[in-house]
Amino acid sequence: MRFAALGDSFTEGVGDERADGSPRGWADLVAAGLATHHPAETWYVNLAIRGRLLEAIVTEQLNAALALDPLPTVVTINGGGNDMMRPGADLVRLISLLLDAVDRCQRAGVTPVLLAGADPSDRLPFGRVLHRRAAELTDATARLAQERRVLFVNAFGDTEIRAPKYWSEDRLHLNPFGHQRVAGLVLAALGAEAPGPAPLAVEPPSPGPLAEARYYWRHVRPWMTRRLTGRSSGDGRTGKHAGWTLIEPAAV
Repeated sequence: MRFAALGDSFTEGVGDERADGSPRGWADLVAAGLATHHPAETWYVNLAIRGRLLEAIVTEQLNAALALDPLPTVVTINGGGNDMMRPGADLVRLISLLLDAVDRCQRAGVTPVLLAGADPSDRLPFGRVLHRRAAELTDATARLAQERRVLFVNAFGDTEIRAPKYWSEDRLHLNPFGHQRVAGLVLAALGAEAPGPAPLAVEPPSPGPLAEARYYWRHVRPWMTRRLTGRSSGDGRTGKHAGWTLIEPAAV
């Protein structure tokens, strides 16, 4: 089993950091689950980089995945969330990019798995607009997956994960409990089990005016600054596992 994960911060694992500050996330948990499930060796690559738009994911990252030797067995593809947060998001173009990525994987003999990321829109500024755009992209991706007969994991449609207890302080990225829930969805789609039972998440307290002001200062202000200056949170970063990494069942 050779598992490659492509995407943005959702797949990189932002919000589920280890003690040293490095991100873990659902893809690492899926790799561990696959290692437990499969009697043969499980190898893992994670090329996801926070802030990446879908075009970079299905070109730069997919090019790197299909250049690996040996080729991946399974490639998970998620993206579009950062595109949806920008004005003028072109749904037709995004689906065209996904379609090309699926076709390239299938021509190479690699199994693609499409993912729709979890829905953070309930507590975000301009959340209604983001939800509408992301719902349209999710529906179109589901149709694409059905037409091409590929697996589709719809974390966006998971109503449970929308609860505040699954989200980190920035309200945009999942916390460890949220990543564990997504890992369970992906592993179930792949016919494997999660590496262990997920601990129960605790519902966070409702924020007051001071907490809201602190949230906008700590999280919304830096995001808007990056948009205005044309920078990305992923500038200068590379995928955390750029080459095949052997995963032991208890390694994560």
